[in-house]
Amino acid sequence: MQYMSSYESPLGNIIITADTEGLTSLIFSGTKDYGKLDDEYEEGETGLIKDAKRWLDIYFSGNNPDFTVPLHQKGTGFQQRVWEILQEIPYGCTTSYGAIAKKLAAEKGIPRMAAQAVGGAVGRNRILLMIPCHRVIGTNGTLTGFGGGIERKAALLVLEKIALS
Repeated sequence: MQYMSSYESPLGNIIITADTEGLTSLIFSGTKDYGKLDDEYEEGETGLIKDAKRWLDIYFSGNNPDFTVPLHQKGTGFQQRVWEILQEIPYGCTTSYGAIAKKLAAEKGIPRMAAQAVGGAVGRNRILLMIPCHRVIGTNGTLTGFGGGIERKAALLVLEKIALS
């Protein structure tokens, strides 16, 4: 069974979905990902969703939550590994698509990997904030795409006290 609830954040309404294993999505209403919610959901506040809302309360108060919520996002092995790397980016820090690509290439023992492939996996992340794709920026420090919108990405980085160039 899939469950859904909403959370009113300072940056707009967030839809939270979960199954019995973990959160399956955390997306802003009205974005492209919002239109992809095609499963059947029952409106409800499971323990996982309550924990997610508590996490969001802490996060939007400008603090780094000191706990994690179980996640259950489906994707390819490559996507899963990219999402794991995203979760390693510390609160208040950024990295680039190119840096992630270099890390993956080193892990695979290959000379290089395309940053565009990393960008594709990052773009398929549906658990925003908790899998912090907003912390990934262009190699030259520019803000690049974000499922919640580039304005929200900038606001999230400011919330985490990350200086924007």
